[in-house]
Amino acid sequence: MSRSLKKGLFVDEKLLKKVNLAKSGDTIKTWSRSSMITPEMVGLNMAVHNGKEHISVNIIEEMVGHRLGEFSPTRKFRKHGGRMAREEEKAQTP
Repeated sequence: MSRSLKKGLFVDEKLLKKVNLAKSGDTIKTWSRSSMITPEMVGLNMAVHNGKEHISVNIIEEMVGHRLGEFSPTRKFRKHGGRMAREEEKAQTP
């Protein structure tokens, strides 16, 4: 469900202050995964927390309107296991 249009975009106030003070080469650390990416953030490096560590995200124009958490995955996919996966691995190795 999306946010109401009359409420406007959500961007953490502390994050906005950091963005306004940042230079193009700085990295901004944030825990606010629910904040929207605004045009002022384009070109900045953001370190978005995923629950365990900060993931570096370079903000580009196509990201405007999305949330910061979308670009910092919280789960790490290892691989599917089982007998079929092992048989496929054996078949692919020369």
